[in-house]
Amino acid sequence: MKKHGIVHPELARVLAELGHGDQICIADVGLPVPPGVPRIDLAYRLGAPGFLDVVAAIAGEIVVEQLMIADEALARSPEVVAGLQQVFGEVRLVTITHEQFKIATRRARVIIRTGETTPYANVLLTSGVPFG
Repeated sequence: MKKHGIVHPELARVLAELGHGDQICIADVGLPVPPGVPRIDLAYRLGAPGFLDVVAAIAGEIVVEQLMIADEALARSPEVVAGLQQVFGEVRLVTITHEQFKIATRRARVIIRTGETTPYANVLLTSGVPFG
C-alpha cells in the first residue's frame, strides 16, 4: 500500500501517465463531460470532495505549467481563483469564456469530477516537466 499521496488507483494511474503538454480537468459537480473523454468521479455527495482539496492533492503529484479557467470565475467565484493562485503560485493563468472552456475539455486526458457546487469551479491543468 502507498504511504502517501494519491491512493485512488485510477487517478494515480492517469497522473503517472501524463506527458508534457497533456491536460487534465478538475471539475465541479455540474460540468458536462464530452463524449469520449474519460471521467473519474470522486463526488460522493454535493459539496464533497471540495474542488480546492482535490486541486491541492493533485498539485502535490504533478508538474503544472499552465492553468486554464473560465473568465466567469473571476467575477462569480473569486475564492476559487484565489485558491488556485495560492496552490500554484506563479504558474501561468489563462482565461477563456465558459463556452470555450467546455470545448477545450474535449482535449483533456480525463475529467476529474468533484462534488463542488461553487459556480465555475473548473480548471484545465497543462502538465509540465520537472527539468529544463
